[in-house]
Amino acid sequence: MFFAVFAIALYGVVIKPNIVKKIIALSILGDTANTIIIFLGYRTVAKPLPPIFPERTFSKDVLEMLLSRTVDPTPQVLVITAIVINMAVTALLAFLAIQVYRLYGTLDFRKVIKMRGW
Repeated sequence: MFFAVFAIALYGVVIKPNIVKKIIALSILGDTANTIIIFLGYRTVAKPLPPIFPERTFSKDVLEMLLSRTVDPTPQVLVITAIVINMAVTALLAFLAIQVYRLYGTLDFRKVIKMRGW
């Protein structure tokens, strides 16, 4: 299912001529990638624990229990970072879309290219 949403978002980024639709598709593409990363980092254990040492002593039993039941924080950190970057990129692209509309009076990428003479 995620790959279908990913493919549709990629289609929107590549094929759609409207800049706003491209921005929305790019946002959906990033959200889908984040969801896939979260699902890849999911661990199915009975009672998952946060990766925090419960005691100050580092015995072998405590380490084995933590390694078998803790959730890996790396995918979560990567996704939080990606969300912030995606928000900044979306804000920048929205600003650029506003500027393109002010200069050319359209948000159609093909018309902008024709007006530029490329």
